[in-house]
Amino acid sequence: MHLLVVEDDDAIGEPLERGLTRAGFAVTRVRNGHDALAADDADLVVLDLGLPDLDGYEVCRRLRARSAVPIIVVTARGDEADRVLGLELGADDYVVKPFGMRELVARVRAVARRTVVNEQEGPQQVGHLTIDRRTHRVFVDHDEVVLTPKEFELLAYLAEDPGAVVPRQQIMDQVWDPHWYGPTKTLDVHIASLRKKLGDQRAIRTVRGVGFCLEVPP
Repeated sequence: MHLLVVEDDDAIGEPLERGLTRAGFAVTRVRNGHDALAADDADLVVLDLGLPDLDGYEVCRRLRARSAVPIIVVTARGDEADRVLGLELGADDYVVKPFGMRELVARVRAVARRTVVNEQEGPQQVGHLTIDRRTHRVFVDHDEVVLTPKEFELLAYLAEDPGAVVPRQQIMDQVWDPHWYGPTKTLDVHIASLRKKLGDQRAIRTVRGVGFCLEVPP
């Protein structure tokens, strides 16, 4: 698995590169946003927000606009608002410095595991919605809807049992991670984005105090 590490600080970047390499990953490290955007395609991006040229949020936005590559943001910015913004721009996970190498490796593997395509599963039809897990594509009627990897995982998980109410914590455990320490608003942000992209606020129903449900049209 090839990782692109975007970190300008050698005191952090060099041990990060060594640790990820020892964990079995092929690692390419760049030191600024422009080099990150010009780098060859990777299987996953580990992105620091404090870059010397471009703001890390802008790098995240540009990467997501052109690719579905999973992105893990690594930053010293621990405020909930910062985390929510990163997730809204398409990041799949958010790790706050300081962190342990074992934690980062676990998060890389968890994100990679969640983005593995099931090659044998055909498209699923739920009303006007078509979900193709093999190609990670979603259509409303015949129009494709472009989702981030995390939005796709969330929709695909709810679609495993259309019409059933799935508890919030169960969604967080399965779509994010049982040890997710990010903001509690993460799920709500992704639900709101999904509703907007699907063009129907009623497509995903909120059951207060319980969770969410992908509605099945009558």
